[in-house]
Amino acid sequence: MAKAARTRRGALNYTGGMESESVTILLNEGKTAAQRVEALLPLVYAQLRAAAQGVMKAERVGHTLSATALVHEAYLKLVGPREVPWASRGHFYAAAAEAMRRVLLDHARARVAGKRGGEGARKAAVELTSLPDPGSETESAGFLILDEAISRLEGVDKEAAAVVRLRYFAGLSVDQTAAALGVSAPTVKRSWAFARGWLKEAIESGRV
Repeated sequence: MAKAARTRRGALNYTGGMESESVTILLNEGKTAAQRVEALLPLVYAQLRAAAQGVMKAERVGHTLSATALVHEAYLKLVGPREVPWASRGHFYAAAAEAMRRVLLDHARARVAGKRGGEGARKAAVELTSLPDPGSETESAGFLILDEAISRLEGVDKEAAAVVRLRYFAGLSVDQTAAALGVSAPTVKRSWAFARGWLKEAIESGRV
């Protein structure tokens, strides 16, 4: 795969009002984790969409998006250079992962214009170890297949699907994913191994 997109230094500014709003959401103990993620998602989505569009326009043809760089940029814009408890940070990353997914879905659907793609797209879906190249119709079609497979995995093993979303869409490491989910690193590794095998078999067999 091509080198990950570089985040521009000048894009790391954020506004105090947005920072205050997002921190309030993260630390609001009166709401459940799911409610906090849902409240944070529109803010994260807007920032990730803007960052991703900037990268798509600025970078050379053939690059791949970097989930880690884009999510980090969104984090700085919304929360700022501050430390927050890992439980609250986990809420942010869950929202960021879903926001990244929506950004990519929006782009992929527009890119392939309703085309499903053949064996090339299915092969691309299996090989997408990083975010899809936004300039590639094949990878965009493959991403749509992969996303559908991840959604189906959620019905089989919800925790494994959560691990995939955090690692793939938010770019978290094994240890960061474990902290976000409140589980051990070995548990994340097992879920990750299971998910990768399940997704590969589901895609190659044509079940998605």
